[in-house]
Amino acid sequence: MVIAALTFLLLFCLVVVVGIGVYGRGTMQKQLASAISSPADQSSLLERLRAKPSASIEAMVQPFQKVLPKSSAEMSVIQQRLVRAGYRGESYVNIFYGLKVLVPVTLAVFATVSGAYEIGGFFVYALALGLGFLIPDFVLGSLIKSRQEKITSALCDFLDLMVVCIEAGLSLDQSVQRTSQELVRIHPALSDELGLVTLEQRAGLPRIDAWTHMSERIDLPVVRTLVSVLTQADAFGTSIGKTMRTYSDTLRVQRRQTVEEQAAKTTVKLVFPLVLFIFPSIFVVTLGPAFIAMSDAFTTYFGQ
Repeated sequence: MVIAALTFLLLFCLVVVVGIGVYGRGTMQKQLASAISSPADQSSLLERLRAKPSASIEAMVQPFQKVLPKSSAEMSVIQQRLVRAGYRGESYVNIFYGLKVLVPVTLAVFATVSGAYEIGGFFVYALALGLGFLIPDFVLGSLIKSRQEKITSALCDFLDLMVVCIEAGLSLDQSVQRTSQELVRIHPALSDELGLVTLEQRAGLPRIDAWTHMSERIDLPVVRTLVSVLTQADAFGTSIGKTMRTYSDTLRVQRRQTVEEQAAKTTVKLVFPLVLFIFPSIFVVTLGPAFIAMSDAFTTYFGQ
């Protein structure tokens, strides 16, 4: 009896061990498969998520952007402006023209739903269509200006890092590449442009041409001056580190002078709010009681 119980217990333990081994092997294979396939799946998912917004928006506005007549010259100008704003994909041109149709239609529908057309039908609809057609241009201009201001404010930091890299023994191209990597989080706009310069040089484009393309994309006088300074330093064999250090000091002096000029203009700009808003309230507070007392006195003595 004891032998039979021990045999049954041994067989039960053997079955449990075999079952755990088979189940554990299956789960382990699943875990390994998921661990191996997860980076690719995640990368493909990230790529789909990154590509999805512009692709979905382009598909949505595709029927509308065909309404407007477009010439090749006009499209090249719009594409250049989009590049200056940081939108380099070909789909953004279609999105821009689609918005120039969708925004006026949306404003016209809003004027109809809100009842604003009752004020003056032709005037309201003409205003809605005109503003809707011009709003994408205004927004694009604002984006370009904001990006140019960010790049202008980042030039001093860029030049300082370039001087450090060059004086540490790196070449100009290696310094640009390393500086673009260091400025990704702090100044992403300038880092993006420097990354394009590095890619163009790797593709075989001469250094001067790559820098010239960057100045044309950004369209700023300070960047054009920087490109001309680098071109002259490369042509005449002067020290690039000293040249960049001098230009960085010049940019800081210009920035300080600009801030001082804006501070000097504040006294003139404060005249208008003082005259229109502050002085009338002061007059009401100071002269109001006197006018009330005079009105009561006139009423008391001459009212009868």
